[in-house]
Amino acid sequence: MDYILLIVGFVLLVKGADIFVDGSSDIARYFSIPSFIIGLTIVAFGTSAPEAAVSITAATTGQNGIAVGNVIGSNLFNLLMVLGACALIKPCPVQPHILKSEYPLSIIAALLFIVLALTTLGSGESLYLSRPDGLILLAIFAFFIISTIRKAIKHPAPDSADHGKKPSLPKGIVFAVVGLAAVIFGGQLVVDKASAIAASFGISQTLIGLTIVAIGTSLPELVTSIAAARKGETDIAVGNVIGSNLFNILFVLGASVTVHPIRIESVSIYDAWILVAASLLVMAPAIAKKEIRRGWGILFILAYLAYSYYIIVR
Repeated sequence: MDYILLIVGFVLLVKGADIFVDGSSDIARYFSIPSFIIGLTIVAFGTSAPEAAVSITAATTGQNGIAVGNVIGSNLFNLLMVLGACALIKPCPVQPHILKSEYPLSIIAALLFIVLALTTLGSGESLYLSRPDGLILLAIFAFFIISTIRKAIKHPAPDSADHGKKPSLPKGIVFAVVGLAAVIFGGQLVVDKASAIAASFGISQTLIGLTIVAIGTSLPELVTSIAAARKGETDIAVGNVIGSNLFNILFVLGASVTVHPIRIESVSIYDAWILVAASLLVMAPAIAKKEIRRGWGILFILAYLAYSYYIIVR
């Protein structure tokens, strides 16, 4: 039954992502909102819902390794595997504004996690994230959301009437809600059943948290971005990855720490530095070529496989 439900979860993920991208695109065109804004906010928040559920639950139950490892592992998976897979399907242009604001902010967020973990703000000890640390992360997240909304108001997309019939808003909302529900439920089903199958083979819970949980909660980002890339909505694909990474560190980790302080394992600091390095690696073709092409996509995927080997051996 676990294997059957695992397959059902994957089907829900793939089909739900397809419907969700259609609905989100319709909503964006109806309100003349740029696709990248939808990718950075609605799509990113929706696909990060599994990470939020897992990390907040893990923090409240004292499973600190899963709470932190899920966020860092998911961000690495998003950057290397999701963007790599999208680049294999179609070159992914990276808009200048993302390089100037959202992308640097995602790197700063990773560095901020390291700084907060190594300082004693509100806790009196290092390698510990306290509630003040969580509030700092949530405050920066609020700033990101407000600045994104202002950007959408200041630079609206061309009216969809110029490109044919304006899409139906009720249909877009229904598609987005139904697709999002399928993505979230499918993602949770995949994580639960994959973890059960792994446990039946005697794999440790720590390794399951670093690999299956992190990858499983990132499957919505993977299938949503691939679906967007296949439909030519590369702005949504790239925006979803960058937006999800910001959501994961600033909102998911911030909310988790605010609900329940988290003790950080020293190994998580090394993983955070690897995340910063991966961010700089992805930034190289984005700056040089203004897009991520197939060759770089292959390199990103290989880099993620090397990281996976590293954490398994570790």
